[in-house]
Amino acid sequence: MSAADRQAMLSDVQDAPRVAAIPATLSRRVIVEDVRPRVDDGRFPIKRTAGERVRVVASLFADGHAQLAGVVQYGPDGSGGAGRAEVPLSPSSPGTDQWSAEFTVGAPGWWEYRIVAWIDPFRSWLHDLAAKARAGVAAGLEPLEGAMIIRAAAARAGEIGEGADDANALLASADAVSGAGDAGAALAAAMGDRLARLMFAHADRTRATTSRSYRVWVDRERARFGAWYEMFPRSAGPDPSRSGTFDDARALLPRIADLGFDVLYLPPIHPIGVSHRKGPNNTLATRPGDPGSPWAIGGEAGGHTAIDPGLGTLDDFRRFRKAAGRLGLEIALDLAFQCSPDHPWVREHPDWFRHRPDGSIRYAENPPKRYQDIYPLDFESDDWPALWEALRRVTVFWIEQGVRIFRVDNPHTKTLGFWEWLIARIQGAFPDVVFLAEAFTRPAVMHHLAKAGFTQSYTYFTWRNTKDELTGYFTELAASGAREYLRPNLFANTPDILHAYLQTGGRAAFQARLLLAATLGASFGIYSGFELAEGRAVPGTEEYADSEKYQFRKWPWSRPGHIEELIAKVNAIRRRHRALQFDDTLRFHATDNPQLIAYSKRAPDGSDLLLMIVNLDPRQLQQGYVDASFVEADAFVARDLIDDARYWWRRGWNYVRLDPEVAQGHILQIRP
Repeated sequence: MSAADRQAMLSDVQDAPRVAAIPATLSRRVIVEDVRPRVDDGRFPIKRTAGERVRVVASLFADGHAQLAGVVQYGPDGSGGAGRAEVPLSPSSPGTDQWSAEFTVGAPGWWEYRIVAWIDPFRSWLHDLAAKARAGVAAGLEPLEGAMIIRAAAARAGEIGEGADDANALLASADAVSGAGDAGAALAAAMGDRLARLMFAHADRTRATTSRSYRVWVDRERARFGAWYEMFPRSAGPDPSRSGTFDDARALLPRIADLGFDVLYLPPIHPIGVSHRKGPNNTLATRPGDPGSPWAIGGEAGGHTAIDPGLGTLDDFRRFRKAAGRLGLEIALDLAFQCSPDHPWVREHPDWFRHRPDGSIRYAENPPKRYQDIYPLDFESDDWPALWEALRRVTVFWIEQGVRIFRVDNPHTKTLGFWEWLIARIQGAFPDVVFLAEAFTRPAVMHHLAKAGFTQSYTYFTWRNTKDELTGYFTELAASGAREYLRPNLFANTPDILHAYLQTGGRAAFQARLLLAATLGASFGIYSGFELAEGRAVPGTEEYADSEKYQFRKWPWSRPGHIEELIAKVNAIRRRHRALQFDDTLRFHATDNPQLIAYSKRAPDGSDLLLMIVNLDPRQLQQGYVDASFVEADAFVARDLIDDARYWWRRGWNYVRLDPEVAQGHILQIRP
């Protein structure tokens, strides 16, 4: 065999499988790229709440000069292509290949969307015909070509049971086009809106390009908007030397509801261990009657599905929850997946914990803090599947008691994949459940927890106090890709965190942080004592003095200097104005004084525009000018929703004066 024959045989062997293996998708002329929004290229879903819009943007292009068409198909996950709704794509940036469309999601649960795009021969024909008409070129066969394209659409319409009317209308248009004497007449016959709609509805999609599907997790509204109040029910009793009960705490519910809160968050309500129990101010020395930390879960009365005897019974909790519900308050429970040394699991499942070389179980540490009363669970133990399932059953137990919101303690200290597994299974069965991550951790970990399924997240808001810090951080949250999956919940304080700004700034500091938290974020929260401007701390720390984590506290709600009236007003404003119920419309505006911060929010439909201005200095009067050039009207009224004062402003720079003795900020409704 000659060298030429051998080469020919080799070419045949190599080419035959190559031809057979050409993917059919390569013959699709339309390219779909850079579909947005998406998270990690679709690895995780984007998030919305029921009734919110999703704006889809993508790059669509093809070879040559053919005109394109496309749709976004969307619907509940599992509905299938035939069950999806469609919304047409339109070019969104002239001179580019970017296209966009919007759709609205419905009931909570999994949704998905994808792009279908194709060459549009009718629009391509119209484009070429218009060019010839402008140039005065004779029509030639173009009218007949257009009529053929329209008749093909009529045939497709006729294949549909209800498509006879569409088919007849298309055939009439085809006759009008084919009978045109020149390019201008053919163009006029083909330019009607009805014909364009019919040609789009009955387009030939047999060679369309379909993108992959992207997921959307849809939550109920509370996932996006709400005001949280944290309280220890054990401090609600009349006797500061013993635990208050759920019945005692029930008497406090009207006050909290009157302040305008939506969610009442309770720290762990389970039995507390006695081994290594902590005393007042986190000391190791305890006295008879010291209650210990609620986060040291488990004792003789049970574990994560039991109620601390001092609070009452499970029936008492159910009555408490129902009473809260009648006042418009939803109960959120703490999910703290850790145990005291007295938890039943320590005896029943010792392999669910990490052990030291001497065989003892390792307690929790976060140097310099030591938690001798808490045993962390080992999410990598040999028996981890049984542990994970036990924690799922704990969550379901409380859901069955009517709880639909959970604040999760230190999720970043547990295996991250566990949360993705747990939340997916819980929300798959109960799509209205909300999970708030207490994720005071590194940014990458905080963001991953949000991607993995957490509905909301604590943030670094507590430690952002200057104008530059606040502007930079919230621009990142509102304007970056993070807004597709991370919903911030701005707690102004927590039982663990009393920032130096609040310790030293007095009542005005609490007013400033309230205004910021409640208007920068659609979701915010305070821990009880905030309304009293309680700023006493353990010297040199962010820890509350006489922390309620370790002892009962009898709060003097009528103490002079409280800010309850402002809290109630701000929460009422938040409920009335949709501009404050979303995060993605936040925009910052220039001021000429670094102690004055200004920002606006709009309702998604543009009907409600608010401008917030806050004095960040709790000690001194601050004045300056605010740039209101974002307002479209040349002159407008800025009405303060807090005190009903009205200011006549003009587009551009306007004067502001904020005195801590009078008001720490404005919430201005802008009206032309």
